[in-house]
Amino acid sequence: MTRLNDSKGRPRIVVTGMGAVTPCGTTLEATWNAVCAGRSGIKPITRFDCEGFDTRIAGEVTDFEPTEFMDPKEVRRNDRFIQFAVAAAEMAVRDAQFRVVPERADRVGVIVGAGLGGLETIENTHKVLQARGPKKITPFFIPGLIVNLAPGQISIRIGAKGPNWSPVSACSTSAHAIGEAAEAIRRGTCDVVVSGGSEATITPLGIGGFNAMKALSTRNDEPDKASRPWDKDRDGFVMGEGAGVVVLESLEHALNRGAPILAEVLGYGASADAGHITQVGLGPRVSMRAALDDGGVAPKDVQYVNAHATSTPVGDPKEVDSLKDVFGDHAHELAVSSTKSAHGHMLGAAGSVETILTIQAIRESRVPPTLNLETPDAGCDLNFVPHEPQPLEVRAAMSNSFGFGGTNATLVVGRVEDL
Repeated sequence: MTRLNDSKGRPRIVVTGMGAVTPCGTTLEATWNAVCAGRSGIKPITRFDCEGFDTRIAGEVTDFEPTEFMDPKEVRRNDRFIQFAVAAAEMAVRDAQFRVVPERADRVGVIVGAGLGGLETIENTHKVLQARGPKKITPFFIPGLIVNLAPGQISIRIGAKGPNWSPVSACSTSAHAIGEAAEAIRRGTCDVVVSGGSEATITPLGIGGFNAMKALSTRNDEPDKASRPWDKDRDGFVMGEGAGVVVLESLEHALNRGAPILAEVLGYGASADAGHITQVGLGPRVSMRAALDDGGVAPKDVQYVNAHATSTPVGDPKEVDSLKDVFGDHAHELAVSSTKSAHGHMLGAAGSVETILTIQAIRESRVPPTLNLETPDAGCDLNFVPHEPQPLEVRAAMSNSFGFGGTNATLVVGRVEDL
């Protein structure tokens, strides 16, 4: 008999649809195939003239056609991050075979966030202001850039009238979005939530700002080798862009409508370092333990971790220390990889895209690799799945997302049992 509630008596939460737009491909299938084949999406920047910038490489989405999802007028009125979000959401809803029923529309929510929002629109409109004056600013400037217009545009398209909002927590944004979407279903507010994150900050201010912080790799002559988590020669992260969106439902709702069931959201944990604004502290240990406890999952029952690991000198080894502390001796039995080595760091979209890839690992019994790991740094001695995907039966897996300001989010997902 199917258990509709978890061990704590709450509705079980399942993933029924997924959509992704990334530097490795404009569909989930294309992204997954590229990541597993070791094909990097990181190349020289083409979206602006980056002469004089310390960093001239990024993970751009180069083959995206927004008019497949929005009419040309809407494309002009909405920032690139909104275009990505709408596209990923449409793919996820289609994958879930889901349609909002008008009489139940208030039971369908949309929680989609971004770390920075419409940076490109701000920069371009400032140029208009300087060159032509304030009366030439388009009335669509504000609604075309604010973060909550991503879920707003999605809800308009699918007719979702339930909770509609955006978390903004830097690089933890979309992991928080999925976790809070699961909570909304658990507490009975929604039956279905479309959730995830989007980002499009490969702009002069985006790259220049992170360069000013000395956060980005400057390995401009070898773009595909620049993102190298845990490698002793790493020199910073590589910016990526895109979106990842999932459809979450209560198991009962999914079964009642005959939905495809892809995975289960077992646990969610969130924490703060309450320390340095950019350097990782002890908070990740709290969020990881909280996610395991929330899902009633023992550390020894986890087979795979999709790590936050961004390829920064300070952050990567601290995450390893946290994994060793949380998992103990079992840490050396885990497969741990960072798909950022292929698609770059997608900031507010990172957590959702990486959770989607983690679910793919569960579904295909294959763990995606960490690219460019040639010489592991001191203390970085776990199984980081270098270069090639690893066959592995994954029943439960973890995805970590940590952000500036000391914000941390962890999701534990698993194979759906007892159906």
